[in-house]
Amino acid sequence: MVDARIKKEAEILVNHSINVKKGESIIVSGSTKAEPLMKEIYKLIIKKGAYPTLKVGLSGTEYIYYKYASNEQLKHFPQTSWDEVKRAQGYIGIQSSTNTREMSNVDPKKMALRQKVTRKIPDYIVNRKDKIRRCSTIFPTKALAQDAEMSYEEYENFVFGAVNQDWKKLGKRFRQLRDKLNKAKKIRIIGEDTDVELKVYKKSFVADCGEENLPGGEIFCAPEPKSVKGHIRFTYPAIRNGVEVQNIYAEFEKGKCVKAKADKNEKFLNTMLNIDKGARYIGELGIGMNPKVTKFTKNLLFDEKIGGTIHLAFGMAYKECGEPNKSALHWDIVKDLRKKGEILADDKTVQKNGKWKI
Repeated sequence: MVDARIKKEAEILVNHSINVKKGESIIVSGSTKAEPLMKEIYKLIIKKGAYPTLKVGLSGTEYIYYKYASNEQLKHFPQTSWDEVKRAQGYIGIQSSTNTREMSNVDPKKMALRQKVTRKIPDYIVNRKDKIRRCSTIFPTKALAQDAEMSYEEYENFVFGAVNQDWKKLGKRFRQLRDKLNKAKKIRIIGEDTDVELKVYKKSFVADCGEENLPGGEIFCAPEPKSVKGHIRFTYPAIRNGVEVQNIYAEFEKGKCVKAKADKNEKFLNTMLNIDKGARYIGELGIGMNPKVTKFTKNLLFDEKIGGTIHLAFGMAYKECGEPNKSALHWDIVKDLRKKGEILADDKTVQKNGKWKI
């Protein structure tokens, strides 16, 4: 018997997030640990009269690649994957890691190089909504539960509680806040060791109502790249490619991050920020508001949705926000505003200590 919660997640992904239609080609990507969810998605896509392609990853292969790949192999563009993505109308990516620290000792320069080479594939999936609809989601694993400091049962309940919600109902509130903030020209974030200000790029706030991410639960915009100024100390560690960077502090002048410090893995942080010219500029300001996500779990798909937090993303701005900044990097880092935090829009307080005032 398949867990009813898994069936529910699959139904939301196929019928709401991607809204699969007859005749479409849909890519479903995940590890072997996500088999129960992948099978349910596969079945629903078949029943829709569409054409699913399963991309099943094996644990440990990414580490093997970076350990043994030559410089020539790192620079080789995966043409087959590119051709497959361009033929698809939908993409569902499922996180289901069995070792979230697998890449901790890999040379960050190798990962940065590979990201540059393959950049146009994730950029197409994320930004070409006229060509392909995509959604990122998660399937609970023991490794993810350990990161979240929960038992596996607790983590399952947490994940399915955050994912399996009434997204049409939640979306009404998210869009209401989106419309109000799109009237603002300037946003200021104040908090502990934090005072950062930016101009909103062309009414670019977007509501995530469970379509592009599951769970959804944020509104986000792109800043005018050169408008960001001030400083911020992020509350939570940022984890990328299995590398955890702790206690990040950043200063901005004319949009550019001119100083980036961290207590742990500062070298990795700056290596990522030096990938290309756009990486030290902010591509996204996001505001979390998922009512079922209240705890930091070291998984960005959830952590950026914590109500009462904001996140800034170094690098690429989304095309739906106008794409004012381009980069191979898009790295979200979270700041908690639930204690002594404030968001101001055009100098008016719209959120204080995590509570909306509008």
